[in-house]
This record gives sequence, C-alpha cells and structure tokens, in this order.
Amino acid sequence: MMHWSEDQRELRAAIAALGERLGEGHLERDRTGEFSHDNWKLLRESDLFRLPFEERWGGLGQSLTTTLYVLEGLGRACRDAGLSFSATTHMVSTGVPIQRFGSPALKERFLPAVCAGEVIGAHAISEPEAGSDMLSLRTTGRVEDGHLVLNGGKAFVTNGPIADVFVVYVSTGERGSPFGITAVVVERDRPGLTVGGPMAKMGLRTSPLSELFFDDCRVPLENVIGRVGTGFVVFDHVMKWEVLCSFVVNVGEMRARLERVVDYARTREQFGRPIGSHQAVAHRIARMRVATDTARTALYEAARKVEAGEDATVEVATAKLLASEGNLASAVAAVQTFGGYGYMAEYGLEQDLRNAVAGTIYSGTTDIQYSRIATTMGL
Repeated sequence: MMHWSEDQRELRAAIAALGERLGEGHLERDRTGEFSHDNWKLLRESDLFRLPFEERWGGLGQSLTTTLYVLEGLGRACRDAGLSFSATTHMVSTGVPIQRFGSPALKERFLPAVCAGEVIGAHAISEPEAGSDMLSLRTTGRVEDGHLVLNGGKAFVTNGPIADVFVVYVSTGERGSPFGITAVVVERDRPGLTVGGPMAKMGLRTSPLSELFFDDCRVPLENVIGRVGTGFVVFDHVMKWEVLCSFVVNVGEMRARLERVVDYARTREQFGRPIGSHQAVAHRIARMRVATDTARTALYEAARKVEAGEDATVEVATAKLLASEGNLASAVAAVQTFGGYGYMAEYGLEQDLRNAVAGTIYSGTTDIQYSRIATTMGL
C-alpha cells in the first residue's frame, strides 16, 4: 500500500475540486466533438501541466508516482475523458521528451510554455502504413544546410487540430533500424506543414484528432530532440510515460464508475429487492472492483521501476493490458448493470464504453503488449 504525504494529497485535492466544472456539458461536447478551451484554461490555472517538470522551467518538480497520483484524481473527478486525454498527451508527448533529451536551448524555448499550458502539444508517430511497426516510418527527414527537410504524412494525431507544437518522429536512416529514427519539434506555423481538419471518431470525441502533411518542411537541426538517429530511444521513454499517465487516468475513471454502479445497485429494485442483492449482479460489480484495484497496483509498480531506472518492459506492458482491458470490461459491466438506462446517451455510460475501446488500441495494441511480454520470455 502506498502512503501519500499531505503535500501530495493537497495537489490531488486541488485537481479533484475542479472535476465538476471540467465535466459540465461534457455530453453535449461529446455529441458535437467539441474541445473546451475554457476548461483547458482551468487546467492551466490548476498547475496540472507543471507537475513532472523541473522548477527552473516553471514546473513543480514532482516525481512520476506523484504525477500519477494526481492524474488518477483527475480521472476520478472529471467526466470529460477527452479533455483528460488531451491533457496527458500534451504533458507527455512534448514536455517529457524535451526535458529528458532536449538541449538546454530547446528546453529554454519550449518547456516554460508547455509547463504553463500556454501552448498545446501533440506528437506525431503513426502513419497510414506504420502504426505499431514504428521502424517502418515512411515520413522522412533529410539533413540539408543545417535543417531537417520533412516529407510525408502522419495519421491519428491527438490534439492535432488545436496543437501549437508537435513532436514528430521521422525516418532519417535505414528503414527498420532503431538508429534510423529522429524526433524533432515542429511548430504549427512552420512552412511546409499542413494540419488536417478534425476527424470523426468513435470515442474520446472531445479530444480532437487529425492528420499532418509535410511538403519540404524545413526545421532547424536545433529542434531535434537528442541527436539525429536517436528517436527510437526518445520514443521508448515517452511510451512508458504515456502508458502510465494515460491509463492511471482510466483507473480514476474506473473508480468513479464503480462507485456509481454500487450506488445504483443498492437502490434500484427488481423482483422486490435491490438488484445488488442478486448474485449475478453482485459478482459482476465485484469483478469491476478487482479490475480497478489490479490495474492500479500494476501501474504504480511499473512507475516505481521506471522511476528507479530499472527495466520495466514487462511491468509497463502488463499494466497497459490490465488497465485497458479492465477499463473496457468495467464499462461493459456498468452498461449491463444499468440496463436500458445504461444504453441511453444521457447517462454517459455508453460514452464510457466508446471511450474505453480506444485504450485497447493507442499506446500499443493489446496484441503488441502480449508480444512484448512473450519476447522477454524468449518466445
């Protein structure tokens, strides 16, 4: 069991206190696919984005586990899952790689604004023909006269339509080689970059998604994160953070959903007694509890190993599996427990289900996680 200090509890409470305001009107925004800039401003004012960054860049200097603890509180309190997803994407996709691998000049240029939430960040990895297979990127970066000249396109870019800066992963060497990938910061107004319009999707609709197109987009080599050819190392670090931060928010959402289902099962009556007294319903809810607790434990254990600099490949993959599949099963169980009401949009549970499907796909599909675990076993 983890024990939290008074300071850590206060950080989490400050975010949780915003939950009701952040969730207001989320059903309508989900229907229309609207991102809330007003609620982004609330998150800025809460200092959420400053959590894991050094104080010299405007951060709060908090550890990875403390960051997870606060983000779990965000998930539990905020009903706008898309907003939470956009927030973690911004923090992890831009700030984390720049702080870990960026040059002092790159940190000076971008980190203060990222910490303050004055800019919105995104990362562009997936392509129409390269998703889980990152070493097959077709978007290229050609070194020329002190610049990387980018050509190609990116797909499924979370925050794309609203982002000010992108961390873009491009092929700069032999395809299939881990030393042939480079990560580079690209500003939205950079000539040669075209940002596509918002794309309709199944869930997380309040977190906008788009394509990117590069046509001889010239980016100074000073914008490279790390060095040319070290993008795979950057990507590996970012993905650990992305899994831990994104899915601990889901654990918070699972906890809130569980509490809601328990309350309903205690008060909703069928056949003359509360539905929670029926064994089939009670066991379904118990499985929701087990899934929530198991995912939470796995995420914090993986975070502890990452924080300690230990190999956490299996732990991160396991945590991702337990959280994503558990969240999906939890959402299905909630809809089933609420019955016809759960199927209705006004209750928000069908929205939870649509949102949860995405978690089995992004940050590496369920199949990819099993493959990673199998590889460590020599299979």
